[in-house]
Amino acid sequence: MGLGFGGLGFVSQPSAPNSQSPNLTAHRLQSRFVNIGVFDSGVGGLSVLREMRRLMPNADMTYLADQANVPYGPRPLSEIQTLTERGARWLVSRGCDVVVIACNTASAAALGHVRGIFPSVPFVGMEPAVKPAAIATKTGVIGVFATAATLKAARFAGLVDRFASHLRVIEQPCPEWVECVEKGGTCDAVKAKLWPVLEAGADALVLGCTHFPFLQIEIDAVIAEFGIRNSKFEIHVIDPGPAVARQVMKVANSHSGGRWLVEAQNLASLPASLQKNTPFFTTGDAVKFESQARALLGWGDIRAYGV
Repeated sequence: MGLGFGGLGFVSQPSAPNSQSPNLTAHRLQSRFVNIGVFDSGVGGLSVLREMRRLMPNADMTYLADQANVPYGPRPLSEIQTLTERGARWLVSRGCDVVVIACNTASAAALGHVRGIFPSVPFVGMEPAVKPAAIATKTGVIGVFATAATLKAARFAGLVDRFASHLRVIEQPCPEWVECVEKGGTCDAVKAKLWPVLEAGADALVLGCTHFPFLQIEIDAVIAEFGIRNSKFEIHVIDPGPAVARQVMKVANSHSGGRWLVEAQNLASLPASLQKNTPFFTTGDAVKFESQARALLGWGDIRAYGV
């Protein structure tokens, strides 16, 4: 049973067997690379972390999953703000220089809120890639797959108004997809949600939740099946992860003030033990998270800690 947040922050929870939580603040002071905190309600933010790691292979990254409270989608706005604030506060307290809210739902509900609470900390959030979809579409129809909370947010409405008011935007809430990724295995719900959007003529599909890139194989299979029957147009699937990773690197560089490195500039002078450091934390089951992360990322050496 997950313990989640306590009144003043996270409730202590036993860590994975044979694991001890590292002293991240001391580590950050010893290394000279930026420490980027990544927060999500679950494992979805790993899709963003993956892109960040490809772009910044030697940055320190700290991942926090609030699995005791996943999914965020059905929760009230005020509750999402509270949970996101506590997650951000925990990452800042661990010495993170930049914080990425790698959750579309949390970004839509709480990005402005946490920026106000922590004005000295640079935050990067997620938003559905409506603009790239509006540029890519040839049919004039785009599909946005996200949680209900993301689709109802003023942030999303503003994106549609700015970039896609002249287009047909099909909003498809997919809470089942989040559950599939958290549980692992195949996801039969992909076709049920995707097929009608394709039949409606959408040729630009926005993955508006960080969990959804992990369903790319299933999504591609449905698109291929649809294409065999309806080969009228090319279909683009838009994952904002790579663009967000580039933005994180830009923000980290612009806020460094010489205090940290973002790219691998003086790598030879750093001990190997201080390179490619990514501790993972979860408010849920640390052993389960390790298994999930290894399966999703394909990384063998993953250690998670309960908080």
